[in-house]
Amino acid sequence: MTARPAASRAKTLLQRLCLDPSRSDRVTHVEHVPPRTGRHGDWPEWADPLLVDRLRLGGVERPWEHQVQAASLAHGGQSVVVATGTASGKSLAYLLPGLTALMGDERASMLYLSPTKALATDQLRAVRSLNLMAVRAATYDGDTAREERDWVRRHGRFVLTNPDMLHRGILPRHGDWASFLRHLTYVVVDECHTYRGVFGSHVALVLRRLRRICAKYGANPVFVLASATVSHPEVSASRLTGVPVVPVTDDASPRGGTEFALWEPPLMPDYGGEHGAPVRRSATAETADLLADLVVEGARTIAFVRSRRGAEAVALNARRALYEVEPALVDRIAAYRAGYLPEERRELERRLQSGSLVGVAATNALELGLDVSGLDAVVLTGWPGTVASVWQQAGRAGRSGQGALAVFVARDDPLDTYLVHHPSALFGRPVETTVLDPTNPYVLGPHLGCAASELPLTEADLALFGEEEGVRLLLADLVRRGILRSRPRGWFWTSRERPEVDIRGTGGPPVRLVEKGTGRLLGTVDHSASHAQAHEGAVYLHQGESWVVDSLDLEEAVALVHADEPDYSTSARDVTDIEIVDALRVASYDGVDMVFGTVDVTHQVVSYLKKRHGSGEILGEEPLDLPPRQLRTRAVWYTVAPDLLDEADLSSADVPGAAHAAEHAAIGLLPLFATCDRWDIGGVSTALHPDTGQCTVFVYDGHPGGAGFAEQGWVRGVDWLQATRDAIASCECPSGCPSCVQSPKCGNGNEPLDKAGAVRLLDVVLASGLREVAAG
Repeated sequence: MTARPAASRAKTLLQRLCLDPSRSDRVTHVEHVPPRTGRHGDWPEWADPLLVDRLRLGGVERPWEHQVQAASLAHGGQSVVVATGTASGKSLAYLLPGLTALMGDERASMLYLSPTKALATDQLRAVRSLNLMAVRAATYDGDTAREERDWVRRHGRFVLTNPDMLHRGILPRHGDWASFLRHLTYVVVDECHTYRGVFGSHVALVLRRLRRICAKYGANPVFVLASATVSHPEVSASRLTGVPVVPVTDDASPRGGTEFALWEPPLMPDYGGEHGAPVRRSATAETADLLADLVVEGARTIAFVRSRRGAEAVALNARRALYEVEPALVDRIAAYRAGYLPEERRELERRLQSGSLVGVAATNALELGLDVSGLDAVVLTGWPGTVASVWQQAGRAGRSGQGALAVFVARDDPLDTYLVHHPSALFGRPVETTVLDPTNPYVLGPHLGCAASELPLTEADLALFGEEEGVRLLLADLVRRGILRSRPRGWFWTSRERPEVDIRGTGGPPVRLVEKGTGRLLGTVDHSASHAQAHEGAVYLHQGESWVVDSLDLEEAVALVHADEPDYSTSARDVTDIEIVDALRVASYDGVDMVFGTVDVTHQVVSYLKKRHGSGEILGEEPLDLPPRQLRTRAVWYTVAPDLLDEADLSSADVPGAAHAAEHAAIGLLPLFATCDRWDIGGVSTALHPDTGQCTVFVYDGHPGGAGFAEQGWVRGVDWLQATRDAIASCECPSGCPSCVQSPKCGNGNEPLDKAGAVRLLDVVLASGLREVAAG
């Protein structure tokens, strides 16, 4: 029988998904991404002959041109970032110079950093498959046994770890790693585009501390960074590492064609949302059905879901659907996410690599490079945060050069709804620049303490950490608080204890989910998310089983849970107050001020909603008694003068609902212009704010000191507010729904909201001349 062409296979899968007449109108757009022919280069003369032979035996007969270019730059001593597509072979760009150096000098060492343990494990497997005994590659992370850690410190030459372990386990004990650091030749930073926001700022300072310690031992390693396709990768890479970086962006690898469908779940006419608003079928329920259908078709598929709970829900519902039609396939679907115990994660990775799993519902732990070849389809459950992540996830299918199907399933929120009806916003726009700010004082200050605890800080070190005057002010504050001691020779750490700095920016230890009665540990929830995800009454999913939280002890960081099968999910709601501290950047014109500045935010989770599975129908709201949290951060806000409100035909009674609706939609659309998620930001709107004396709409970074997202909102203000206005105006609902102006976390119960008023408000803001100011 003649094999079906790859592109035809992808189209056939999409056609089969739409066979049901009720699904025929769910596809709003199909983008054909054409295939690309590869361009080979020649093996560099400097490459170790044995390494080249082993790579050829492993199936790499010749390298791609971009691999040779990046590898040669690194071999020549220049730090380099290779920013090419998924499955373009970025790993060869650092393995070729790195392993050549290790094989040519028995003392040389190499450090590899990845954002996930799964990716490090996958890279270790690839390196060991080359059977190069002199390389002595090993992982060093939280799963590494204590006795094995001792061996790695003494004998490891190619150490694979993550920024967390570098920060907590290697730099504070650099004396134990002296031989390794003294001969460190290359530092690899894989998936560097993921280091953004507060976490990216922390990692940037960890890398500066690494460079400082290496210099103490006489080493000056070359950095090789691997990134998804992003805008100006050399700028982001240099900001991350603190050294000049050369970009390699011309992807010479082949690519199969992709059919990329935008999919909008249907409205549920028999169900009403909050205040009777129309609701769509949930994206997770729709994804679960698509995953099950694709598995029945024999298509190896990954469904990407933003949250741990969502990944579990998709896997559980897909298994239930398969039980009705193909029971033999039920055990071939699983969830893969962070928070699993090490032995659970390793077993899932083994099944995924072997192909015994046909369908996987995954968080971005699988987006980040775990090499799974032969996939036929990818389903994206909602906007993953950036255009770069969209293509990173979609690129997981067709990794062997064959054609692939990608389906973007819209969540019931403003951004996703905007994208499925404005495909040019996804397919016709450049990828973003990664946003991070290592000069954030709330991030930099603690790392100065860490650096001093590792090695006393000197005058010569100040330039390494940023603008000298700002660094001196932070050091003076650390001295005043008794954390550091100032002496003529520098700044010294005063405590016998090592500093505790959480580089994930979660604000405290993770909350442990423990089964009531047995004490069994099920998993963890980030401290920052615990109020919203581990509160009393919250539904928690783990390995396809659902649990309900009985109690949350914030002091002990423990939530007790019991097994249950409720027919609903839970969603937390919060209220927020905001005060302006100072304005840093202002654009003013004809009754509108667009401002970026510092604010104080008081935030409190006050209740949670129960939403019926599948339909999203709201079954009830339960109050919570959780403490408020205070936050000094950065925000973007705009004010609207009274005469413009009159021009918009907004009475004093109309303004609160119009501003509130515009705020909700603006929060939903900002992730299109800044590399963030809507849960990274928050907002407040008021008809008369006491600090401005006018109608004011705020959107703020949800991290101490800011994360750069609000600043991008100020920079892209016109595009952002225009998209916000268009998303509201184009929504087919009569008076507001989750697809345009309702927010799932609004502590005011989505009241008041005025959809039509929000459009008129944004019209006068955009017509005020703000466009010319921002463009200038």
